[in-house]
Amino acid sequence: MPPPKRKRAESPSAEYSESARKKPRTTKPKTNGRRNKVKQVESVEWPEYFNELSKIFKALNTVLAFCSSRKQLAVTFPVVRASVEGLLRHPLELSKVAELKALLPDLVNFAYIPSAELRIHEDSLKQLASGRDRGKASEDADFTLPTDNASTSNEVQGCIDQDTDEHVLILDFVDPARGKKTTNPGFLYSLPPALTPAATKKLIEKRNERFAQSVNELLLATPPGESAEDLLRAAACDHIPVNPGSSSRDKKGKGKAKVIPDSSSRPSIEEVINDIQDEGWYASQIVHQRIFNARQGQTASLSQPLSGTIQQALKSARGISSLYTHQVAAIDAISQDRNVIVSTSTASGKSVIYQVPLLKFLEDDPQSTAIFIYPTKALAQDQKAALEQLLCSCPGLEHVTVATYDGDTPQEERRVIRETASVIFTNFDMIHASILPHEHLWRSFLKNVKLVAVDELHYYAGIFGSHVAQVLRRFRRVCAAVGNRRVKFVSCSATIAKPAQHMKTLFGISDVVEITEDGAPSGRKDFLVWTPPLVDPQDESMGYKSALSEATRLMRYLMARGIRVILFCKIRKSCELAMKTLRAELTSEGRLDILNKVTAYRGGYSPQDRRKIEQEAFSGNLLGIVATNALELGVDIGILDAVIMLGFPIGGIASFRQQAGRAGRRARDALAVYVADGFPVDKHYAAHPDELFDKPMSDLLVDTESKVIIEAHLQCAAHEMPIVTPDDDQYFGPATKELCETALLKDKDGWYHTHPKFLPYPAKHISLRGVEEEKYMVVDVTRVDKGGQPRILEEVELSRALFEIYEGAVFIHQGMTFMVKEVSHDSKMAKLVRADVNWTTEPRDFTNVDAVQTYRIREIRGSPNRAFYGRIELVTTVFGYFKVRNKAIIERVDLDTPPWERETTGLWLDVPRNTLQLMKDTGINPAEAIHAACHAFLNRFVLAKDLATECKVAEKEYKATESKRKRPARLIFYEPSGNSGGIAAKAFDHVSATLREAAEAIEACECEEGCTNCIISSACKENNLVASKTGALLVLNSILGRPIDMDIVEKAVATHDAFDTIVEAPSVGAVSGIEVEHDEQ
Repeated sequence: MPPPKRKRAESPSAEYSESARKKPRTTKPKTNGRRNKVKQVESVEWPEYFNELSKIFKALNTVLAFCSSRKQLAVTFPVVRASVEGLLRHPLELSKVAELKALLPDLVNFAYIPSAELRIHEDSLKQLASGRDRGKASEDADFTLPTDNASTSNEVQGCIDQDTDEHVLILDFVDPARGKKTTNPGFLYSLPPALTPAATKKLIEKRNERFAQSVNELLLATPPGESAEDLLRAAACDHIPVNPGSSSRDKKGKGKAKVIPDSSSRPSIEEVINDIQDEGWYASQIVHQRIFNARQGQTASLSQPLSGTIQQALKSARGISSLYTHQVAAIDAISQDRNVIVSTSTASGKSVIYQVPLLKFLEDDPQSTAIFIYPTKALAQDQKAALEQLLCSCPGLEHVTVATYDGDTPQEERRVIRETASVIFTNFDMIHASILPHEHLWRSFLKNVKLVAVDELHYYAGIFGSHVAQVLRRFRRVCAAVGNRRVKFVSCSATIAKPAQHMKTLFGISDVVEITEDGAPSGRKDFLVWTPPLVDPQDESMGYKSALSEATRLMRYLMARGIRVILFCKIRKSCELAMKTLRAELTSEGRLDILNKVTAYRGGYSPQDRRKIEQEAFSGNLLGIVATNALELGVDIGILDAVIMLGFPIGGIASFRQQAGRAGRRARDALAVYVADGFPVDKHYAAHPDELFDKPMSDLLVDTESKVIIEAHLQCAAHEMPIVTPDDDQYFGPATKELCETALLKDKDGWYHTHPKFLPYPAKHISLRGVEEEKYMVVDVTRVDKGGQPRILEEVELSRALFEIYEGAVFIHQGMTFMVKEVSHDSKMAKLVRADVNWTTEPRDFTNVDAVQTYRIREIRGSPNRAFYGRIELVTTVFGYFKVRNKAIIERVDLDTPPWERETTGLWLDVPRNTLQLMKDTGINPAEAIHAACHAFLNRFVLAKDLATECKVAEKEYKATESKRKRPARLIFYEPSGNSGGIAAKAFDHVSATLREAAEAIEACECEEGCTNCIISSACKENNLVASKTGALLVLNSILGRPIDMDIVEKAVATHDAFDTIVEAPSVGAVSGIEVEHDEQ
């Protein structure tokens, strides 16, 4: 879209003239009756030096206020300097600006940035450089402040060439004027700037007051006998910007090359924390600190000593000369033919627990085989390399073949692996779809399996874990059929609740030894809860700094001290934005030495790129990694000294502790920092930090009674070997005969076979992880026009592609920005070009979740209302996007894209008509009430991980103008995978009990506005911004048929004066012959 026509900007000199005559010494008292958010400071007499500095600040303030009110004006230092000098009538020295930066470090932005980042419209620079419409260039260009400085045109030209590393010096205030504030309290972004002259004048006066206040603070704080002028000039030396692209450096030392300390010589974490609190930018961000002291390792001796060759291998390959107590307990249990689960801390040497028994099995019987199962390919590759090193160090076992057998294994190699490998590294998807369906090809291997190790057992829960449980039962059945009943199962896990019970349920076995006593040593670990401070402590109206900026600043600080850091982000976009921020900030600081050692890591990257990053990290070449939970599991990426978590993890407490445990993996002191975001779930844990460490872990749940899942795997099992009852009941449970009779084919001998509709490969009808999404190929075509080759950046799932790769979108990869130029939905390909821009894009979209057909109806015990189960339709529409910079909209663009439609199953509960009217009459927002009630229900449903609800979007619910899109007053829950695992049906079967538990949890909770114990969910896609605790209780009690407590309702205060977005829920058509189901008494 071409940039809109802009009027020529007027000179700011008229606005400057009046304010320049004023010399405020203290902040003025407010006269409008509101609370004064700008703190007053005692007035003192100023030395002449500060009076002169005041004149410079006021001139600068006027020019920048004028620029910030017009989005087309860029604030490069040469441009600003020319205008300021015109007002001052004398040159503006760079050192004076540095003094202002030192005086107001959080408000003045004085730094170098890549020149191309000044663009607002991707076409404008090319237009300006080409000379097209030269007569209008000053109106249409992105930065056109009137000036005679010839350097401006050179800067423009430098922005056009994206292959250059040119940087420009910018000068601006951190609090850019955003004009009229949006009246939509749920909208995260402000409207385009449009300051009136009166508003601009007010802004100038406010900043002048802030300058005067800072001068007063400095003068009052200056010790007797010292000069405030000298102190400020000395501090300014650290604020003179360094041009990263300059070949020359400041002779005074500002640009001197800085050396990153080696990991072995880095300061201690305790020292670093103390140093942080002495920094000028520290503003009491640490609201909680917990220290776990170092722990000595506890060793023991095996009841049956290892052979000399195995002892030699351990010492040579791993440097292990003794074993920790938990390792000894596990190895002894396996030698006694017991199944084992070890649940200890991260990096406690759990892999030794199954590697040592493997070596013993191979020494006793060279025909022995083993299967090692991992949830991710990266983890499997990591552990395969470790085992190969151990085998090569063990005399007599150097010849043992170890192979990876996963989806990336070429077909031509699979036969060789079956025939020659002693150990395979695989996953449950391959066991389900490749090994068990071809058990006749694997018979020799399976007959000799002595050991099956499953790492990261906590990963297998919910619907995925329920499928895995059936795969394990099929595996045990096939092994028994080929005469192998000696298989020993070993599993390892992070600290979880009831580990033995989880393993028993998952494997279908009863003999399990649980080991939780951790004998590994551990260094001191410091945990910090970090909350972003006010942008300006003297002016609360400016709000708080972003959690992302706090996390990246802390990460930069740690890396500069040789501390290896991983920054965990909740979603992929946050990961890339953090990397983009680090790239810009480190470049601005001239720390390209650090930037070259930082990378992003997330899902979507090609396997080759991910393996390369893992190797770089493991070899110690990286100082920092910005990652999603893709690195939450135990891939060994070498020594990590610190973990920063940006916002509370979506996976809840378990993910929090798993991520925090990634630091200090080799007994060194370590740091974990939780940077709380501004959302309700973050506010809860920032206010109740003890829960992060002391709150009991939730039980990991696996549904082994789901008839939907069992029946699907019976079809597979019957294809592997015909099923016979009651013999096979031991594997598939008491419902086996019933399901076989209704879903399989029975032969004359009473054997059950796969139904023909699932042949020839029934396993292909089951996806353990849900429906496999189509993917779009994201291709960089920047250099194609110059004879270069297109480059595949990554693959993007359809569910993400809709929101990220529409035409005109800014796509971020490794912190670098690309523009989406073309999208083909037929070929599933998006073509991108490299473009350094300083804006991002946010889709304008909505998703309707609608019940379309009722399959079942169920009573709600003690209530006249009913629960419904059936077919649900989801329709997502992306109708445009915003260009956003600094949370301000700079352009609104419309799109015409086809909707994304899919179907699934789910349950729903309609809010009674009188309850809906009551909420409207009493000022309770129905959208808040329904959304909170949905979360309260899911918080009490044990398999909620595999259910989703229609999360309410603050932007729409609090819209300043009435929305035409109305939603039914309905609590709705659905299976997001689109592949029914019976989870929604189970929720439907237990709906009465779950509703009661949800309502009772809210009633019993002592919080005021809602917390994670009642209505707040860490999995909420809209960050719980639309929620009402009182409303949720009202909705749940009304559905349960309970009397409404009008005292509570009348005390509820309407949080937002919003238009109605909720209407009475219409009835949904039902299939014929439905009868209302009743709870068993």
